Amino acid sequence: MSGGSAWTGAAVAAVTVGYALFSRRLSTTPVSAPMVFTGFGVLIGPVGLDVLDLGRDAGPVLTLIEAALALLLFTDAMTVRSRDLRTDGFLPLRLLVIGLPLSIAAGWLLAVPLFPGLTMWEFALLGAVLAPTDAALGKTAASSPRVPVLVRHGLNVESGLNDGLVLPFFLLFLAAVPGTLASEEGADGVFWRALIVSTAVGLVLGWAGGRLLVLARARDWATGEWQQVVVLAVAFCAYGVATGVDGSGFIATWMGGFAFGAALHKGRPAKGRPDGERPADLAEYVGGLLGTLSFLVFGAVLLGPVLEHLNWRTLTYAVLSLTVVRMLPVALALIGTGMRLPTLAYIGWFGPRGLASVTLGLLLVEDHVPGVAVLGQVIAVTIGLSILLHGMSAPYFAGLYGNWYDAVEANTPGLREARGTADASPRHHAGTRRLR
Repeated sequence: MSGGSAWTGAAVAAVTVGYALFSRRLSTTPVSAPMVFTGFGVLIGPVGLDVLDLGRDAGPVLTLIEAALALLLFTDAMTVRSRDLRTDGFLPLRLLVIGLPLSIAAGWLLAVPLFPGLTMWEFALLGAVLAPTDAALGKTAASSPRVPVLVRHGLNVESGLNDGLVLPFFLLFLAAVPGTLASEEGADGVFWRALIVSTAVGLVLGWAGGRLLVLARARDWATGEWQQVVVLAVAFCAYGVATGVDGSGFIATWMGGFAFGAALHKGRPAKGRPDGERPADLAEYVGGLLGTLSFLVFGAVLLGPVLEHLNWRTLTYAVLSLTVVRMLPVALALIGTGMRLPTLAYIGWFGPRGLASVTLGLLLVEDHVPGVAVLGQVIAVTIGLSILLHGMSAPYFAGLYGNWYDAVEANTPGLREARGTADASPRHHAGTRRLR
């Protein structure tokens, strides 16, 4: 290990230990893990102590962040049930099917007057990169018992699925940008390899892995600890095979998670066996830990350097991206549902941008997108502002909205927000939430 890499590893370990020692105290404050790790990342990056730099540490940086997103895509997809999108699941369904495409389009159009030097497809990439949400950045908003079950459930399911749903848009837009590696293969090639082949790889490996685990559990062949390792191995296997055939490892892991979960839910663990009840626990925890560390990397290699060159165009887009680009599509998506204005405002505000946007932003660098300097600055500032504003506001707005809900529910029979769902447990980025 080189001296630079050794110092980088030591700095990351020191920050992690420091946060871990005070994690319980911090969990009672508005200060979240992403805020702490991003702040320390800026401190150890090129604008601070210069311990971590994208130029010399690009390989490990990309590996860490891609591994985090791959695991979280897999475990999020594993937990999805068809009932999540039925009956009271209308909320996530509308947010995903109507709200997400509208958010991409709004982000695309908003960039046109602000960044005249970019091309049409680079505008589209910016809209796609900043469309997926990350509930871990404002976890209180989606987990507080003061918030109606229906709203908590909707925010969690939306956040767990929209990062996977945005991937096809991202890949097709990337293939349309001249001069990128993806454009050499063309939209047809990307559609075939990244969408069709990667989907097939994920479904086959995920289903096979799930069925084998069901068999091992039923016959009591595997201990609970090794059952959890299977989830990690299947996720990385799907990612590796898909990238090995020049496909999308992220799409493969996302689809693999659906297939793995479906196969697992068809089986039953052996009676009387407490271990293995939650085979995804280890993968969720590791994914959450890697995701939290990714915010340190984000602060060091992306956010810190761009803060020195902040301008009004970038800041304007970041503010509008977190407000208009999110809130207007949410309002349009929920027309006719009977939900009140405070609910629309609450759901619209809590669309924080996080790990998926960081990863997709770094992929723009890796794929040599011509306008990456401008795109990277906008993406970094938007995510940084989201980490701060959504993290700080989550406890306050959850309490404020909870007070409104309690008062209205007591005097309004049949209130739409009061219709709960059978399963509203927060699932998105479980490991990250534990580390908050």
